[in-house]
Amino acid sequence: MAALPLSDHEKRKQISVRGIAQVENVAGVKKTYNRHLHYTLVKDRNVATPRDYFFALAYTVRDHLVGRWIRTQQYYYEKDPKRIYYLSLEYYMGRSLSNTMINLGIQSECDEAMYQLGLDIEELEEIEEDAGLGNGGLGRLAACFLDSMATLGLAAYGYGIRYEYGIFAQRIRNGVQIEEPDDWLRFGNPWEKARPEYMLPVNFYGKVIQTDHGRKWVDTQVIYAMPYDSPIPGYANNAVNTLRLWSAVSANSFNLQFFNDGEYVQAVLDRNQAENISRVLYPNDNFFEGKELRLKQEYFMVAATLQDIIRRFKSSKFGCRDPVRTSFESFPDKVAIQLNDTHPSLAIPELMRILVDIEGIPWDKAWEITVRACAYTNHTVLPEALERWPVSLLSNLLPRHLEIIYEINGHFMNDVAKKWPGDFDRMGRMSLVEERGEKRINMAHLSIVGSHAVNGVAALHSEIIRKDIFKDFYELYPERFQNKTNGITPRRWLLLCNPILSDVIAEVIGETWITKLDELRKLEPLVLNDGFVLEVMKAKQENKMKLAELLKKDYNISVNTSSLFDVQVKRIHEYKRQLMNCLHIITMYNRIKKNPNLPFVARTILIGGKAAPGYHTAKDIIRLICAVGRVVNNDPIIGDRLKVIFLENYRVSLAEKVIPASDLSEQISLAGTEASGTGNMKFMLNGALTIGTLDGANVEMREEMGPENIFIFGMTVDDVAELHKKGYRPMDYYNSNPELKLCLDQIRGGYFSPNDPTTFHGLVDNLLHHDRFCLMADFTAYIKCQEKVSEVYANPMTWSRMCIMNIGASGKFSSDRTIAEYAREIWGVEPNDVKLPPPHELRAVEHAADAATTVPNPY
Repeated sequence: MAALPLSDHEKRKQISVRGIAQVENVAGVKKTYNRHLHYTLVKDRNVATPRDYFFALAYTVRDHLVGRWIRTQQYYYEKDPKRIYYLSLEYYMGRSLSNTMINLGIQSECDEAMYQLGLDIEELEEIEEDAGLGNGGLGRLAACFLDSMATLGLAAYGYGIRYEYGIFAQRIRNGVQIEEPDDWLRFGNPWEKARPEYMLPVNFYGKVIQTDHGRKWVDTQVIYAMPYDSPIPGYANNAVNTLRLWSAVSANSFNLQFFNDGEYVQAVLDRNQAENISRVLYPNDNFFEGKELRLKQEYFMVAATLQDIIRRFKSSKFGCRDPVRTSFESFPDKVAIQLNDTHPSLAIPELMRILVDIEGIPWDKAWEITVRACAYTNHTVLPEALERWPVSLLSNLLPRHLEIIYEINGHFMNDVAKKWPGDFDRMGRMSLVEERGEKRINMAHLSIVGSHAVNGVAALHSEIIRKDIFKDFYELYPERFQNKTNGITPRRWLLLCNPILSDVIAEVIGETWITKLDELRKLEPLVLNDGFVLEVMKAKQENKMKLAELLKKDYNISVNTSSLFDVQVKRIHEYKRQLMNCLHIITMYNRIKKNPNLPFVARTILIGGKAAPGYHTAKDIIRLICAVGRVVNNDPIIGDRLKVIFLENYRVSLAEKVIPASDLSEQISLAGTEASGTGNMKFMLNGALTIGTLDGANVEMREEMGPENIFIFGMTVDDVAELHKKGYRPMDYYNSNPELKLCLDQIRGGYFSPNDPTTFHGLVDNLLHHDRFCLMADFTAYIKCQEKVSEVYANPMTWSRMCIMNIGASGKFSSDRTIAEYAREIWGVEPNDVKLPPPHELRAVEHAADAATTVPNPY
């Protein structure tokens, strides 16, 4: 763990954006660090392990958070602003240590303190487990949004589930994906704080009875939700918001009969059943699987969260737990609930149940409150991803909610009939209850009807929603539909993951871009400055050399650092078309083999991502990429001109190493299938060029940077529709393109799987006879576009100027811009840049409060 002496260049690098460490601050960090090692971890330097050193540092950094965290919550209670509640079943947070140090502005002090203690801070950072409580884009978006909400000074709370096991750890054995449980909590989590005093009951099953006071849900099974709070620091504003994750805890009481029957031990063991609710994250993305446990998770999160929201609304700024607000009239003026996809959509019937059954509010008033408070974000256009819960499941698990959904639907159908009398087809299409086959509740329809705003996540996606998927609803509620193009936080996705480039940028335009990403436009005129262009090239080369070292260590493959680093990292799914990338690899391989002496622009191709455990086609795609890599990487004729590596266990912390080193970003989904994408934005911000289709946010990226700075190919959404109208025959493309035919014949003939030539028959047959995502139709255009990529890469100055134009045009894709739009146009609040005073600056009012008998409880 001993730290090596730093060169002058490295020391200079540590300064700029990070600032210079103050001597007294470094001494304070060392003192706190040693205190935690001794008193919290009960170790000394003779027996402490590297993990102990990491925990001591994490606790030291957390100490800097605590005062700010408490102060922020007190500030919200004093000001009583409208609160934003972001409900998501997924938060793909990654690691917290570096991000927290950067946002608090203490990284240089911590770095210097560790150096003086003989420790390497980068090695300590590598020990932290990723908090992998998400599958991919949706969960990572939620994490970026939390960072932006805190940085913009919004009184915002994230709510979700504290999964004991996050997204599985992926291992590749002989090219096959093996899933291992992600036991991310096994060593403890230094950032979370359990709040048992806020444990809340959640009900399941039971029956509904009629009473003098209306319908009542009785005889339920009770499970408790235990909250765990994690701090979310804003950047350089001393604001710290809260992410509250619920963990399932069994009720304490037993049926006394168990004791009489001698079944006490079994009764204790059965408690596990209840606690299974928060045991594991479902690893399916873009595919709906109607499992009871998943429905339980969704309701568990929603029920606990709404109780918490209402408690906080009632107690207001008075800081006590006794209800003081009795009227719900102002609820929508004080509460905004954002549903991240349909997973939390049960919030709508649950809020209705609380308002009508418990608070005694008349239905129409309760419905008005609910609609004004809730808003819904749609994340996918794939029909198989839309949640449609069987009525039989809901009637057993949540009988009162099913009644409420039926009543909502009754009122809604009346509205539809009023606007379109006699249009029964339209009523059938729009109903929340699907009658064909097994009766189901369409959760997207419920979300639209129960929300005052519905948004897509890129301009193209929002247009598809309005014109296609939810066309009927748009015609009924045109004012509800909006677009909010996704964004990424520049703190994690440039400042943290790419300090070399951050310093290059800060030296020429200062540091205001960290919170105002539009400032990067100031880089555009510098494309004519050769000195700056060379600095950007040098930064990229340094990042590539660091990644090459990692690849050598982890895969024992030496890559050519002057080769083009061509990267596709995202979940493995047919619509994302990793298979098309694979066919391009085989095409390049065949071209070199055919004519080894022709000039060839060297490439290192990195593909990474997880396949859902039950998604066999996606697993076969991984297997094929690995098989092709084995052949390519071991062919002496190919040498270092072409290397293929499948990156095992792609996750946030690996993305932070791969993205800064990438030259080319592959965003090649079939037009009209990717809602937005956010990986595309991360690559753009870090100076990689994009090869992609006009899909998702690629469309807006092209508008921002100009078509000359991006490699666009393939069919548009309209072209795809036209192709299907005419009748798509993949076989025609196979017969008309000799290179494509050769690739598929090699795969089918066992060239890449000599031990079992039939291994990939299914993949090839699927392409030739079905090809749902039109890979064959786009193949020729893709190959031509890749040739253009190689041509431009052969001219480094031209390539680097395009990179700078990409970085300069990234401003729109900051999650700060996205959240500011949500705040103003959906939540009805104004972002602010108020900087709270640091904790050591005590206010006079606090001195006066020292003698007070009651202590505010602002949580």
